[in-house]
Amino acid sequence: MQSKKVLLPLFFTVFLDLLGGGLAIPIMPDLLLEPTGGVLPFAMDRETRTLIFGFLGGIFFLAQFLGAPILGAISDRDGRKKVLLMSLAGTLVGYLLFAFGIYIQNIYLLFFSRAVAGFMGGNISVALSAISDVSDETNKTRNFGLVGAAFGLGFIFGPFLGGKLADPHTVSWFNLMTPFLVAAILTGINMFLVIINLPETLKERRERKVTIFTGLENISNAFQHANLRTTFLTVFSITFGFSLFTQFFSVFLKKKFQMDMGQIGMIFGYVGVWSVISQAAFLRPLSKKFNSLQILKVSLLAISILMIVIILPPTPFYYFFIIPFVAISQGMTQPNINTIVTNQAAANEQGQMLGINQSVQSLAMAIPPMIAGFLSNIDIRLPNIGAAICMFIGWALLYFALGRKV
Repeated sequence: MQSKKVLLPLFFTVFLDLLGGGLAIPIMPDLLLEPTGGVLPFAMDRETRTLIFGFLGGIFFLAQFLGAPILGAISDRDGRKKVLLMSLAGTLVGYLLFAFGIYIQNIYLLFFSRAVAGFMGGNISVALSAISDVSDETNKTRNFGLVGAAFGLGFIFGPFLGGKLADPHTVSWFNLMTPFLVAAILTGINMFLVIINLPETLKERRERKVTIFTGLENISNAFQHANLRTTFLTVFSITFGFSLFTQFFSVFLKKKFQMDMGQIGMIFGYVGVWSVISQAAFLRPLSKKFNSLQILKVSLLAISILMIVIILPPTPFYYFFIIPFVAISQGMTQPNINTIVTNQAAANEQGQMLGINQSVQSLAMAIPPMIAGFLSNIDIRLPNIGAAICMFIGWALLYFALGRKV
């Protein structure tokens, strides 16, 4: 089987999935933090709105924490393609329900729809499993880098389009529902591409028992294996820190600089541009000269410092110079972390290993938005300071402990 034949549809699967998710980034602050958003009582204070914003962000990843390992295990048993299609169908329903929740101004439906989309949102781990199926030691990091590029492209177009699609100044009938309806359409296109282009990549099927508690069991398993404990603790710390940053950076921009949806979309789009540049210009050449651990020792230290630097500028103008370094550092980090995780798994356990990895990452992404809501109410800079501390801990674990094991 030609790996390029597999990589192209998987690239578009991740790209369209991230594009749909990116559409929501610039409008969530206006939807929940502004009284005119409509889904919360008009008289509700800003502090309570910020907490709800955090919990709504967290419920997606909490549901993903439960769903991703189940999808990963089923993909080991029934194949990658079938599970990708099932998860994409659930994601499509989640977007439609979210749009309907905005229409009827029902916060409870918004929470339910995010839970549905989150539970089915483990398809990225399935896509990573498929990439691992057709990769070897010589090209695994480069192939995972394609996923990083897809993330970057999703962030280029997603937030930018989200801000424009929700703005009635763009087209008179655009509103806060429009981005989610577009995301549902894009997910449908994604399903069509998988049906016609993606062959089955799983070579050896493996039967494993899965339950709704598999995510919790995965967390237990992650820290029971001596050779994996430090790896997953490092993954948890890094993901926790970066989630503190990404989940509340839009709130930071809105509160400090009074940015609107379009401006927030442009900032995230700029991050995406540099994420793609990092994959195209830096990841492939560096992966040929240095191993994953060597790259991570530099990229993690850099991004932990940049989490503090990014809250210092007095005006947004300075972000044109700071954001490229943030995007490049993160662009070097994620593919190499995935490489280290999968290198420690047998060929017939890639889905299980990536399912455990996804559980660790989903739990690490579910908690920060809830904490960040409280931190942001104290000081809008605290989520970034917490992110810097967590990422530095991840770097220290990797440098002093993990470096002796991989």
